[in-house]
Amino acid sequence: MFTLIIFIAVLAVLVLSHEFGHFIVARKNGITVEEFGFGFPPRLIGIRRVKFGGKASWQIIWNKRQLEQTLEHHSGTIYSINLIPLGGFVKIKGENADADIANDPDSFSVKKTWQKALVLVAGVAMNFLLAAVLISVGYMIGMPAVGDEVGSNSKLEVVETMAGKPAAVAGIVAGDKIIKIDNIEHASVPEFQKYVDGHRTASVAFTIEHEGKIIVKNIQPASIGNGRFGIGVAIEAVGNIQYPWYRAIFEGFVTAGKYFVMIIIGLWTLVRGLFVGASMESAVAGPVGVAVLTGQAARMGFVYLLQLTAILSLNLAVINILPIPALDGGRLLFVLWAKFFRRPVNPHTEQIIHTIGFVLLIFLVIMVTVKDIGNNFKF
Repeated sequence: MFTLIIFIAVLAVLVLSHEFGHFIVARKNGITVEEFGFGFPPRLIGIRRVKFGGKASWQIIWNKRQLEQTLEHHSGTIYSINLIPLGGFVKIKGENADADIANDPDSFSVKKTWQKALVLVAGVAMNFLLAAVLISVGYMIGMPAVGDEVGSNSKLEVVETMAGKPAAVAGIVAGDKIIKIDNIEHASVPEFQKYVDGHRTASVAFTIEHEGKIIVKNIQPASIGNGRFGIGVAIEAVGNIQYPWYRAIFEGFVTAGKYFVMIIIGLWTLVRGLFVGASMESAVAGPVGVAVLTGQAARMGFVYLLQLTAILSLNLAVINILPIPALDGGRLLFVLWAKFFRRPVNPHTEQIIHTIGFVLLIFLVIMVTVKDIGNNFKF
């Protein structure tokens, strides 16, 4: 239940920020937004600002009859909560080129190409902005990091232990942190390896943080192959990076940009691997897999959840800008096609293509979800 609540909260932040981008840019360009919804239909409840006799008020919409009544009057956007909490949407007037409203001045279809493009990419831009803000906040309070960027205030964390080697025999497990080796604190990975390799005939005192407790283990290094001695662990430097607020904002946007590029490269590597027979099972997670990761991050601490939410937001941005029907990138492709060839695709044909794309995406989500359930739950 804890994982479910955290996951829905994170999903709400991601979806609402994305859809708010579309919403606010559409409104700024004089386009009517008919509905702003969290989750996918059927609608559970909606609220809408209506005008009766010159007076404005808010009306709660429970059923179709109430909705039709509001349409008889000057009405605003419906803000709705829908049954399936796995996404969200904004219904923009004229986006699907409905013949009855295609020529209305507040319709998406009559706006200039640059205005349409702005509306379509606004969701992606908001997801990037959200990620940059979250990373900036993380840097202000201390963001977990690994590798050389951690600096001197780091700990060595055990990533993996080799069966039968001294570390595994001594009870060291993945996740343990090595605070000191003998009297040396904050050793780097190369320093750790050199020091242990240099003590082939004497035991070394390892100060370990294990499940919140500090313990000391005296371990004799042993041969690990290639003429080297060690205790049989894979390690990495971990720690927190913290900046003053003014630098944290700058570094947050820079880091978000780096992550964005890395996600694109990773996605390209994944797609390219499919053509050479590489497996994608361990590289793709659906709603269940993301929910499990979210629960794990929340248990590790607020800053870890902050970091994961930022990465998920960037992933959402990258996926949405791809030229796939039913996604923002797919709709943008049709807009640019109409501009370049000076002739739009038939609205009915375009809608069929988007519908097929949506069905295929849902099918993919179902397949990945089944895989996630098999990987994370035992029956």
